[in-house]
Amino acid sequence: GCEPSMMGIGPVPAIKAALDKIGLNIQGVDRFEVNEAFAAQFLACAKELELDTSKTNIHGGAISLGHPLGASGSRITAHLANEFQRADGNVYVG
Repeated sequence: GCEPSMMGIGPVPAIKAALDKIGLNIQGVDRFEVNEAFAAQFLACAKELELDTSKTNIHGGAISLGHPLGASGSRITAHLANEFQRADGNVYVG
């Protein structure tokens, strides 16, 4: 994460740290699910990470599907679990 004063950009250092820990980079990821607190927040994260939008929130995110109070992590995990069954990817980040 990041300092609370940088609210919204937390996924950037978290994703980078997780990928560094396992020796991968952004290009090595098949699917991303990034929580969307609001559009500008998601766009800032996507820009900073240089995410491929064809591999990111492909079934919609919190803006299009709703932002379930206290269940965002469950929604993201369920989307990625379903993608493992549906697609051929091996590395998914949420």
